[in-house]
Amino acid sequence: MPRDEHPRNDADRTRLAPVLASAVAELSAAGVSSPRVDAEWLAAHVLGISRGRLLLVDSLRADEADRLRGLVARRAGRVPLQHLLGTAAFRHLELAVGDGVFTPRPETELLAGWGIERTAPGATVVDLCSGSGAIALSVADESAAGRVIAVERSTAALEWLRRNASGFPAVEVVEADVTDPDLLSDLHGQVDVLLCNPPYVPDGTVVPPEVSDHDPAEAVFGGADGLTVIRPVIALAAALLRPGGALGIEHDDVHGAAVPGLLAADGRFTEVTAHQDLTGRPRYATARRR
Repeated sequence: MPRDEHPRNDADRTRLAPVLASAVAELSAAGVSSPRVDAEWLAAHVLGISRGRLLLVDSLRADEADRLRGLVARRAGRVPLQHLLGTAAFRHLELAVGDGVFTPRPETELLAGWGIERTAPGATVVDLCSGSGAIALSVADESAAGRVIAVERSTAALEWLRRNASGFPAVEVVEADVTDPDLLSDLHGQVDVLLCNPPYVPDGTVVPPEVSDHDPAEAVFGGADGLTVIRPVIALAAALLRPGGALGIEHDDVHGAAVPGLLAADGRFTEVTAHQDLTGRPRYATARRR
């Protein structure tokens, strides 16, 4: 039988299995897409253990059960799981997230990985629309980049970015608007890799409550066609990248042809390539500076 990792006092304890089952049912009824996984993450969070160690626990103290039920109720109200946990997993990192910053998504790990593979030792890397710092910090964590510049304009997001970047001396945080054509003008022609996960959802698109109620709108929506930020980012990238420098831009799944088309039409890029995410949907485009 699994060992209970917490000392037992049956008068003050509740069996974990029925509490989890009730949580799963509540989250499922609320339309949460991964009710079992979310319930297990919340239980592990309350117990202060990894999710994998739940198999070794068979009961909860009364106060732990109450805390879990409270968190489940908030998750059923479509508060993002990451906000309840206080962190979001991204590649090998745990990033602090909460109100005011976009919660990084697993699909963005593909763009980050593409950029990391093209980051040579000592390289200069720029991450535009950095948000929580997911891409910039992953590059700093998994490569020998000499300099990683994370650009963000939102005051609220910058607080989370600076907090997450505090342990990465190679990362420089810059408060700026990525649509400013003079951004980082001292680095024109010197950047080796430029990555960007911009706001790209077309205005008016219906999104889940976790997004509409908790992600900042300025980090999600990108104008009528979703390309309002992407267009100036492409022009900025052409100015910043050295010849042969690498560019990667995440986009909406309706932009599978549009973003590669913009890169090709600019005329300053070669090797324009469209990439899909793990579900087969168009997700990011890459190119090299001529």
